[in-house]
Amino acid sequence: MTNAAVRQHLLSGAVSGFAGAVFLQPLDLLKTRIQQGDSAISSNSRNTALIWRTTHDIIKQDGMKGLWRGTAATLVRNVPGVALYFTSLTHLRSIMANSPSFSVQEVTTKDGVKTVLPKLTSQGNLLAGAAARVGVGFLLNPFSILKARFESELHAYKSLSSSLLSMARMGPSELMRGFVASSLRDAPYSGLFVVIYESVKRESSKSIVPHLKRSSIAPSAYATTIHGFSAASAGAIATMATHPFDVIKTKMQVRSEERYRGFASTVSRTWQQRGVAGFFDGGSLRMSRKILSSVIGWAIFEGMLLFLQKQ
Repeated sequence: MTNAAVRQHLLSGAVSGFAGAVFLQPLDLLKTRIQQGDSAISSNSRNTALIWRTTHDIIKQDGMKGLWRGTAATLVRNVPGVALYFTSLTHLRSIMANSPSFSVQEVTTKDGVKTVLPKLTSQGNLLAGAAARVGVGFLLNPFSILKARFESELHAYKSLSSSLLSMARMGPSELMRGFVASSLRDAPYSGLFVVIYESVKRESSKSIVPHLKRSSIAPSAYATTIHGFSAASAGAIATMATHPFDVIKTKMQVRSEERYRGFASTVSRTWQQRGVAGFFDGGSLRMSRKILSSVIGWAIFEGMLLFLQKQ
């Protein structure tokens, strides 16, 4: 990738991360609040009722602005995180596209949706997505912890800098809490996402675009429609396949008790409290958040890249 291409990818990814963080913060906040529990109180509660009760409690205590608690921490984590993820993913795919083991000969048709991303086999997409996501997750894990703790009501953090400094004083183990669970969530999530995204986009391009082209919809609009639909489909499937690790990650990062310091002990505690259902706490919220963020993120990312490259 040239320097200009890197700048374009970073800018597109940063705008994508900013939009998703600001618009979808309430869903992240509610998910964290529901997952942070250390009791079986919610085991008999209907998921929808629990979400509404949590929302009501937040608004009652802090007003509507309370739903955006932790937005600054989310921006610090997601803006560079999404920018680095998209840039590293494209760079990895560009490198792997030169290998006979991963490259594919693209067959273009007059009905295809234009894309700026390298084409790989499903195995290549799986590997590139997983490697990019885990690498970025490793670099930004301390900010992931800050994000979760600002969203949680279990920590009285006041500023990002003082909170990060406080964590750093506790040593590397504190800064990397939950990284194993995050990796077990992010590697399969991102790998599956890229594979499904590219597959749905390819098939949708063949079946839906011809119908859209016969309508009065502008080419840029139906390209955005295909990118958004593909991202939503991929986000939904990948989210539910990896959600248990998100629950484990959240508990490890926001709970201070010794029983939540290890991966195995956190799994054991969650199982004792809630059984299988405990590993899907906040699943509908994360599903909604991931679908919407995928639509926003990938539509903006590919759309901005196409625009910038035309300029």
